[in-house]
Amino acid sequence: MKEFRLPDPGEGLVEADIVTWRVAVGDEIKVNDILLEIETSKSLVELPSPYAGTVTQLLVAEGDTVDVGRPIIAIEDGTEVPATPAAEPAAGADEGGERVANLVGYGAKAADTRRRPRKTAGGGETAPVETHEQVNSTFAVDTPVSRRADHREPLRPAPAQSHGGPLPPPGPAAPETVPPSSGAVLAKPPVRKLARDLGVDLGSLTGTGTGGVITRDDVEAAAARASDPDPVATPSPVPVAAGADRRIPIKGVRKATAAAMVQSAFTAPHVTVWVEADVTATMELVRTIKARRDFAEVKVSPLLLVAKAVLIALKRNPELNSSWDEAAQEIVLKGGVNLGIAAATPRGLIVPNIKDADRLSLLELAQAFGSLVTMARSGKTPPADLARGSFTITNIGVFGVDGGLPILNPGEAGILAIGQIVRKPWVVGSGDDERIEPRWVTTIAVSFDHRLADGQQGSTFLADVAQILSDPGLALVLS
Repeated sequence: MKEFRLPDPGEGLVEADIVTWRVAVGDEIKVNDILLEIETSKSLVELPSPYAGTVTQLLVAEGDTVDVGRPIIAIEDGTEVPATPAAEPAAGADEGGERVANLVGYGAKAADTRRRPRKTAGGGETAPVETHEQVNSTFAVDTPVSRRADHREPLRPAPAQSHGGPLPPPGPAAPETVPPSSGAVLAKPPVRKLARDLGVDLGSLTGTGTGGVITRDDVEAAAARASDPDPVATPSPVPVAAGADRRIPIKGVRKATAAAMVQSAFTAPHVTVWVEADVTATMELVRTIKARRDFAEVKVSPLLLVAKAVLIALKRNPELNSSWDEAAQEIVLKGGVNLGIAAATPRGLIVPNIKDADRLSLLELAQAFGSLVTMARSGKTPPADLARGSFTITNIGVFGVDGGLPILNPGEAGILAIGQIVRKPWVVGSGDDERIEPRWVTTIAVSFDHRLADGQQGSTFLADVAQILSDPGLALVLS
């Protein structure tokens, strides 16, 4: 029997939320089969099985928040070995002595464990060494130490928990089923969705499936009973009145985001500056790049050119690509730019970053953008891609917003917000050639940590970004 403990998927995490079980009690699994999905550090992570065998128990339920290192599933892997007949006591061993449990292995074998006689310098042989045999005999046991059926005393105290009854035999499910233990509700995702749609509380049901799994029939039967209640049955709960408050548990993405924003708001003194920019030339460049054959397989958007302008401006203003080391009382100027892109996903806000983005060509940057967006939308962004960011871009324009005052990610010096790009009347030309034309215009704002950069550095950085977007040819001069 093996108990799989929740591992740390990366970056020193201490807990995770159980999202979806991919297996049920009684399932046969192989090594590397996916057991479940967990949510941690703002991403979904699939956990594979390190063991092959039969699932005997799910120790935690979907929706639970579990500490790293806690057992989450029990798997019968068939590694228990039947007790072997006790070996006859070896010569020199104390036959009347009581045997001591072996912490490793299953004790001595019945075969002879004497060492081969040694040859002396004169060619003779010394007597067999009995010490090794005596040690083996002393620590031998008649039954495997890991046999749970023996109910041996654990090596260290463990929290008391129920492990349920024995599994049903193979074949059709018996009329009486074993309810899930440890409070786990056993049901597959489609059944859970059906329960939500019908307003059925899975925790109140007893599954009729193998091993206590709740089936579709169980949910539909419960829904039918709710719609046509038995006169002698317990009255149904009073429905929640329209307009009543709802309470949502603070966990997962929301919990991580809240902690990060509070830390940032009360640690880094924020300063925000903004500017309107004519980005008509950038929009024309986007159309030109899209027509190129080498960019045919990647998405080219204004955000890609905004990112390139930011990378050039950061090279000219390194204070906005730095961090504050409180312990060492030092400002750390980063050797490269890990460019974060704020992404709104079905599970909430995440900020994956592109490592060493300043060293990528425009095509490589476009490819990295595509990979980042695909992973974020699928909820499979690895924790490593969410760590060690140095500067962030947030595109609030996709929501039809002109501008905003973004909050820094903890540990970063700056964050740039780009508003929607819209047609506006704009004064162009000068002197006698001055005129008003409809142009593509956007609002760009940057928030920065005033401990790391002064108003001059923050304003110069923003001006550089605006100039490059107004005239992309300046990138050749400023880079």
